[in-house]
Amino acid sequence: MTAHEATTTRLAPHAKSLSSAMIRPLLPAIGLGLKLASLDYGTMRWTLERTPPAVTDRLSRERALETARHAARRVPAYRQLLEAQAIDPARIRSLAELPETDKAGYIDRWSLPDRCLDGRLPLRGTTIDESSGSTGTPYNWARGEAERKHVRRMISFFARYTFGDRPLVVLNAFSMGAWATGMTTAIALEGNGLVKATGPQIDKILGTMRQLGTAYRYLIVGYPPFLKLLLDEGEAIGHPWADYDMHALLGGESNSEALRDYLLRRFRSVFSGYGATDVEIGLAAETPVCIGLRRLAAARPEIATALFGESGRSPMIFQYNPLLHHVETNDKGELLFTVTRHATLSPKVRYNVHDEGGVIRDDELRRRLAAFDIGLEDLVPGEKRMVRMPYLYVFGRKDSTVSVMGANIYPADIEAGIYADAALAEQVLSFRLAIREERPGETRPLIDIQLARGDGSPALTDALAAAIARQLASQNADYQEAMKEYPALLVPVVELHARGTGPFAGDADRIKH
Repeated sequence: MTAHEATTTRLAPHAKSLSSAMIRPLLPAIGLGLKLASLDYGTMRWTLERTPPAVTDRLSRERALETARHAARRVPAYRQLLEAQAIDPARIRSLAELPETDKAGYIDRWSLPDRCLDGRLPLRGTTIDESSGSTGTPYNWARGEAERKHVRRMISFFARYTFGDRPLVVLNAFSMGAWATGMTTAIALEGNGLVKATGPQIDKILGTMRQLGTAYRYLIVGYPPFLKLLLDEGEAIGHPWADYDMHALLGGESNSEALRDYLLRRFRSVFSGYGATDVEIGLAAETPVCIGLRRLAAARPEIATALFGESGRSPMIFQYNPLLHHVETNDKGELLFTVTRHATLSPKVRYNVHDEGGVIRDDELRRRLAAFDIGLEDLVPGEKRMVRMPYLYVFGRKDSTVSVMGANIYPADIEAGIYADAALAEQVLSFRLAIREERPGETRPLIDIQLARGDGSPALTDALAAAIARQLASQNADYQEAMKEYPALLVPVVELHARGTGPFAGDADRIKH
C-alpha cells in the first residue's frame, strides 16, 4: 500500500445519496450557517462533534468545487489558467478535472493583482505577508480584512480547545515583521488572554515571567528548537521553571516526540499547529488524539503501515476543519489545499505546497484501528467528546526543503553554494538535505555530500560548509533573519561520503540531491 492509497476512503451509503444537484442550491445557506457558527466557539465545536464525517466530507468537496467556479468568475489569473487548458468551470463535476496550482505554475506566471478578486489589490484593509523563495526573491501574499479576522478566530478557537477556557498570559516568541506567523499569532490570541510579543528574546521572556510572577497560566508560542533553548538557558541561570504553570504552542517546523517529551519536563502541555504562508496560517492543529495516535504509530510499525502506507517515517498528525479547507492528495502523495471561503482575497484552488502526506477521515481511521482492537477513545482517556474532523498527516516537503528555526532552506540554495566554486563542484557527485537533531530540540541543517572520488578531507568539508553558508546568507531571506537570532543553530553541518557509501549506498549514479 502506498501513502496515496492509504488515504482513500469509502463514502457511507447515505452520503452517496447526497447528490451534487441536491447540495449545490443549498451551498449559500450552508455558507451563511458556517459563517455564523464560526463566530461562536461553542457552536462551532458542537457542529464538529456531531456532524457525520461522510456529510462534512461531501460538503467539503462541493464547497471546493464552488470555490473553483467563484475563482473562475472573479479572479483573472485563475480564469486564464482554465481557459488555457480549455476547461469550462460551469461544466466541471469533479476536482480532478481542475489543474493543480503552485508557485511555479501559477504564482510566478501572474501578478499579485491578477491573482486577487476582480484583478484588484485593495489599498485599504489589506496586509502583505512575506515568505522566502528558492531564488532568494521573497514572495508577497495578500490578505483581506475578513480572512485575517477569520484565521485569527480559528487560531483562538484551537488554543481554547487544547489549552482550556481559563485565561492565559501568552508570550509570543515568533519572529515579528513581514513573516506571517508572528504577527498573526500575536493578534489571534488576544481573545485567549493577555498577549506580549517578546519575539525570540530569552531575556525578555524570563524578565516578563519574573515581573508577572507565578500566579498565572503561561502559554509560550514559538519555534520548537527555540523553546528547548529557552528552557536550557533558563535552567543554566537558575530560573525556577517548576514554580510556573506553563504550556507550549509550537509552529514553523515539525517536532519530534523526543522534543515533546523534553519540553514536557517543564510544560504542562505541548501542541503544534500546521500552516503555509502561501495558503493560510492555521490550516490544521494537533489535538490530544493526534499526539496519542502519533505515539501509537511510532511504537507499532504495523499500525503506521496501516494508517500511512509505510512505517519508516513518523509524520506529524493534525486535525482540520473540512468545512473551511478541502484537502486532497495527488498521485505523487502531495497535499493539495483549497480554501473554501469566498471572502479570501487571493483564492487558492488545489494549491500544492509540495508537502508529502495524506488525509484520513474520522470514521475510516476508527475502522483501521478497530482491526487492531484499538479505539480512538483509548488514546485519550478521559476525553468527553472528540471533534470528528479528518486527520491530516504530513511527512514534510516532497522536494526535500527543510525548515530550521522558521527558515526554509531549499535544495537550490545548497546546489548554488556548491556550484559557485568550480573547484569544489567538480568534487561533488550529489547531495542530500536533511535535519539533524543532535539532542532533543537542537536541530541544525545537515547536508550529506556524495563525493565523485575519494573520501574527502577536513579542509574540503570546511570549504563546502563555508560556500553553502555564504550562499544562504546572501540569497535566502528567511536564513538571513533567523541567523540574527539563532546563529549557532543555523550553521550547516556538512558530512562527506565516498561514492556509494553511507546514505548514498546503492545510489552512486544519482546526480541530483
